[in-house]
Amino acid sequence: MLSTKVAVSALFLTTAAFLAPQTFSAFASETAKEQETLKFGPKVTSFELDNGLQVVVIPDRRAPVVTHMVWYKVGSADEPPGKSGIAHYLEHLMFKGTKTTKNGEFSAKVAEIGGQENAFTSTDYTGYFQRITPEVLEEMMRLEADRMENLVLTNEIILPERDVVQEERNARTENNPGSLLREAMSAALYQNHHYGIPIIGWEHEVNALDKDDAIAFYDKFYTPNNAILVVAGDVEPDRVKELAIKTYGKVKRRAEPGERMRPSEPPPRAARRLSMSDHRVRTPSFQRQYLVPSYRLAEKGEAEALEVLSEIFGGSTTSRMYRELVVKQKLASSAGGWYQGGSYDMTEFGVYGSPRNGKTLDDVEAAADAVIAELLKNGVTEKEVKRATKKLINSAIFSQDSQATLARIYGGSLAIGSTIEQIESWPQRIGAVTVDDVNKAARKFLKLKRSVTGHLLPGPRETAKEG
Repeated sequence: MLSTKVAVSALFLTTAAFLAPQTFSAFASETAKEQETLKFGPKVTSFELDNGLQVVVIPDRRAPVVTHMVWYKVGSADEPPGKSGIAHYLEHLMFKGTKTTKNGEFSAKVAEIGGQENAFTSTDYTGYFQRITPEVLEEMMRLEADRMENLVLTNEIILPERDVVQEERNARTENNPGSLLREAMSAALYQNHHYGIPIIGWEHEVNALDKDDAIAFYDKFYTPNNAILVVAGDVEPDRVKELAIKTYGKVKRRAEPGERMRPSEPPPRAARRLSMSDHRVRTPSFQRQYLVPSYRLAEKGEAEALEVLSEIFGGSTTSRMYRELVVKQKLASSAGGWYQGGSYDMTEFGVYGSPRNGKTLDDVEAAADAVIAELLKNGVTEKEVKRATKKLINSAIFSQDSQATLARIYGGSLAIGSTIEQIESWPQRIGAVTVDDVNKAARKFLKLKRSVTGHLLPGPRETAKEG
C-alpha cells in the first residue's frame, strides 16, 4: 500500500515518472509513413452504469492477463480539516473485511487465484488494483464491489491498523531526511491549499483518527458515482459490461460527494527558503519548487509548454541543467528538473542538484540560477523544442507496451477530470508546442517569488538534553 503524490500524473507525465502518458491516436510526425503507423492503438470503450459508476475497457490481447482497477475520486486534499491521513488510513482499512468476507480474506482470495494486488493514495484519488487471469475477472469484480459498500470497521481493527500507518510514516518520512525536507517544502509552497499537508498525514492528527472518522469518509466518498472502474487486458468490452452490471451494478448510490470544494492557493508574493541539517545525510542536495498550473487549470497550451520546458531544462542527461552543471562545470553529481502536471489543482515545477566532492550547495544553486537566467533571457531554440517534443511523444508510445500502465493512465487522468478525448489528443498538443510557447511559460512562471528553495545538509547527531 502506497501513499504517493506522484502516483498517477496521468496524461501529463512521461515514462520517466511513475506513470507515463496515454495510448494515443494519430498525431503530427515527420513522415506520412510514421503518422500512419502511429494511428494504431487499443480502442477504448467507456460507459456508465445506472448507479453512476464509470467503466473504461482497454483491450490488450497480447497475453492472457487482466488489470482490474477501481479509482475513487478522493485523495488527501479532500480530507476534512484536522483529519489529515484519513484517506490513506481508509485505504489500509479497505482490506479488513466486509459483511461477507473476513479480515484478510480479500487478499487471501486474490493470492489463491494467482493474482497480484496493491493500493495507493494520492492527493487527488485513491486506487485499488489487481492483475489476474481473465477467467477469474468476475470473482475479482464481485469482491471489489462488495467492499465498495459492505466494509465493516470495529475498534479492534481500527486501532492496530493506525499503528501500522504510523510505522509506515516512520519508515518513509521520519527516517528519511529527504522526505522530511520535501514535506516541509510542500507546507511552505502551499500556504492555503491542502497539498501542503502530507498524504500520510501529520503524526499528531493520525494518532487521533478513529472509527467514526473512517466510516464518515467511506460513506461520503466510496460510492459508485464517485468511482471509475478500469479493466485492461485480454477482455471483450461487451463481456466486461455484462459482468460490471452483474457485480458493481448492484452497489447502491448512497452519497453525492458533489464538486470538490478545496481552499484555493493565493498568488505567491515572496520567495521562501528552507535549510535542514541531519546526521543521516550523506549527499547534500539543492531543491527548488515553483508554483505553476496543472493541466486542468492552465490556460490553453501552457501546461504542454511547461512539459516541454521541463524536458529541455532538466529531463535527461542532454538537458541544459545536466550539461551545464554536471558535464561542463563539473559542479554537480546530478542535476535536473521536472513538471508535475497531473494534479487537480495548482502544482509544481521542480529543479534539483547535488554537489560533487569539494563543491557546495551554494555553488550548485548559483549555477542553476545562471542556467535559469540564461534561459529566461535568450529563450530556448527550435532544435531543443523539436527534440523535446519528439522524446515526450516517443515515451508516450513506448508506454503502450505496459497493460498496467495503460490502465493507470486512463484511471488517473479521468479521476482528475480529464476526458478520454483529452487523453488521446495529448501527443497532438505536445507536437503543437512552439518556441514562443515555451519561452512565454518560462518567463511567466519561473520567478523566485513563486518558489520555495530547500537545502539538505549533513549535520551533527542530536543528543538527548537533560530536563
